[in-house]
Amino acid sequence: MGRLGIGLQLYTLRDDMARDMEGTLRQVAKIGYEGVEFAGYYDMPADKLKGLLDELGLKAFGSHISLQRFRDDLQGEIDYLKTIGATYAICPWVDSKTLANAEQWQTLINELAVIAGEVKKQGLKFLYHNHDFEFYVKVNEQFAFDAMYAASSDINVEMDVCWVKFAGQDPLAYIAKYAGRLPLVHFKDFTKDAEGKLVTLELGLGEVPLKDVIKAAEKAGVEWLVVEQDHCQKAPLTSIENSFNWVKENYLNVHN
Repeated sequence: MGRLGIGLQLYTLRDDMARDMEGTLRQVAKIGYEGVEFAGYYDMPADKLKGLLDELGLKAFGSHISLQRFRDDLQGEIDYLKTIGATYAICPWVDSKTLANAEQWQTLINELAVIAGEVKKQGLKFLYHNHDFEFYVKVNEQFAFDAMYAASSDINVEMDVCWVKFAGQDPLAYIAKYAGRLPLVHFKDFTKDAEGKLVTLELGLGEVPLKDVIKAAEKAGVEWLVVEQDHCQKAPLTSIENSFNWVKENYLNVHN
């Protein structure tokens, strides 16, 4: 059982990335993150980004790519990922307003299966990243979340344990269920506000059983824990450093 890689979803730093992509990546590497998952490239050419990542010792393991980008320029997205050395092409979100019933979900699942098949043909892997709404509609008598993975073995799992728990499901059971198809786990914490809405927090401050998630992820063959905080209460670079320090104290110092 190898040690999990510790990565960062760069959506957390979207404002910093937009202002200064290179400088932000340098700070991410300095904090100690081993890899990054992109959420946009901010017009940086792939070969230049690859050189920067190599210089910093950061592994680009994957990227969040909008469904519209998959539709409009699938080949361009695949080529970019290959150039920067990434493996995982990830659909990060779909518009739940257009997915009110099983028929609409099935149409989407069929489309994602086609995209995933093409990604696989070209030597990469397609993943879907969940929120909570995948657990609120059933398709073929199972949650849309499960129906998607049942429909095609080409669609792999990027599980956001925060959203799984927020949806009232057991993230530990779901990690075990998708062992072998779950290379990436979005590792984040949350609480609820007075209205019951999700508030993302730095690691260790919320409701997610993070240490148990780590153990389950190791058993399931997960490759990367991907730290993410959708909205930070502090400067995002401060928050990602605090979360990394939690990982260091509770995981890395034990396994290194």
